[in-house]
Amino acid sequence: MIDSISIHASQDAIEWALTHGMVLKNTPYSATHTAFSFTPTSISRERYAHLTASVNLLGKLVHFASENHAFLHQAISPITSGDPFFNALLIMHKQIHDSPSSAKRLPLLLMRSDFMDDTTDGPRLIEFNGIAAGMGPFGQKVHQLHKYLQLQSAQAYSKWGRLDAELVDNPAIERLSLGIATAAQKIKSEFDDAGPAVFLMVVQADEDNVFDQHLLEHALQAKGNRTVRRTFRQLHGKLSTGVNDRLILEDVGAIDTIYLRAGYQYCDYQAHDLISKVCCDALMQTRIFIEKHRVAVNATVSQQLATSKRVQMLLSSMTPKELTAFGLSVDEAMVVSELLGEMVPITEKSATWIKQRPTDEWVLKNQGEGGGHCIFGDDIHQKLLTLQPNEYQAWSLMRRLHPAPRSAPALTIRKGELLQIDDLISEIGMFTVHIDGIPATTEQGYAGYLIRSKSARATEGGVHSGMGVLDSLAFSD
Repeated sequence: MIDSISIHASQDAIEWALTHGMVLKNTPYSATHTAFSFTPTSISRERYAHLTASVNLLGKLVHFASENHAFLHQAISPITSGDPFFNALLIMHKQIHDSPSSAKRLPLLLMRSDFMDDTTDGPRLIEFNGIAAGMGPFGQKVHQLHKYLQLQSAQAYSKWGRLDAELVDNPAIERLSLGIATAAQKIKSEFDDAGPAVFLMVVQADEDNVFDQHLLEHALQAKGNRTVRRTFRQLHGKLSTGVNDRLILEDVGAIDTIYLRAGYQYCDYQAHDLISKVCCDALMQTRIFIEKHRVAVNATVSQQLATSKRVQMLLSSMTPKELTAFGLSVDEAMVVSELLGEMVPITEKSATWIKQRPTDEWVLKNQGEGGGHCIFGDDIHQKLLTLQPNEYQAWSLMRRLHPAPRSAPALTIRKGELLQIDDLISEIGMFTVHIDGIPATTEQGYAGYLIRSKSARATEGGVHSGMGVLDSLAFSD
């Protein structure tokens, strides 16, 4: 039951969120706090240690897969007839790597691996997020909010969570910024450049999730990095080649690191004022131009392809021995194999097969990034009936995961409204940073976490695009 003490404490929490930048932009002059839980979700120390140690292996796997260009071509080619966007990405990939020396970018992998802790099988990977993998800063901020509430609102906090539970530290802002700054210094040292490093964030026009991005930028500025924001359209015609293939941005100068918070959908490349034979080709050429220069880049086109649902499905079907082709030892491959969730391809028999299965056993996925691309329950069969044969390989089925909900009701706050959730479940995102395949931070590349929680009855759990709320972790033991 939501009592007056909880209501008063929640108002304090909302003001804390607004004060500390845990907000989404409404208009050029207003913002709303992000949805969040009042108390953290529990995790055992053993489970937490296992996940933080394992994400380095997933980062290693993705790096080696992304730099295996023959593998990527073989993996992605079958879906191009059914997915025009991935056809465009593969064309971009070929143009970037049209000769052994044409791609000069330094791969900077800022990846978030999303898990759910299934009640039967334990933690299993839901998806890799290799491009526009955000909300790490928000993950750290909601941890700090829970720490504030534990101290300042103990009476209300104890109604919804364990007051004596140890909160799990979340160093996402510091470690993500450290990884980026380290990559920038590597580029600068190659050019014997002693000036401030320059970080370019490629963003979407009219972005409303700017504050999560700004929190990362502020951390980089504190490390002496200059930060610049541009859309692909704003970069068009403004990039040039400096000495020894250094990337130069007009009115800015040399660029050391680039972080793409755009580029995972066609609309990011649309420019109606530019004439091109193929939709979006002009701005896609801008991305190709970037990768042919000596600059640290996340995400490279290769990384975007390697973190696709298609590649995830192929990797999940491999034996540990087969996974060793991607830089892993046999022991490491066995750990990774345990984490990869079960996925199966779509065939002409899938509609009949799924009709015979329980409705909560599988999820249907396409190659889309962000929320709104998963199909559940009875809708799966109906969607499969509409697919054309050339579209089959662009879709896959993933075994649905069923984490245990919190043992007690949880309090969530969205747009100032308090809501009691009796079946709150959580998705665990673990960040890792690799520079050309090498861990860039302490603890083997682990770089903080993002917890998003939702009612077990809700299908879309995104904070930005679904019914999820920001959450953090507390040790259960």
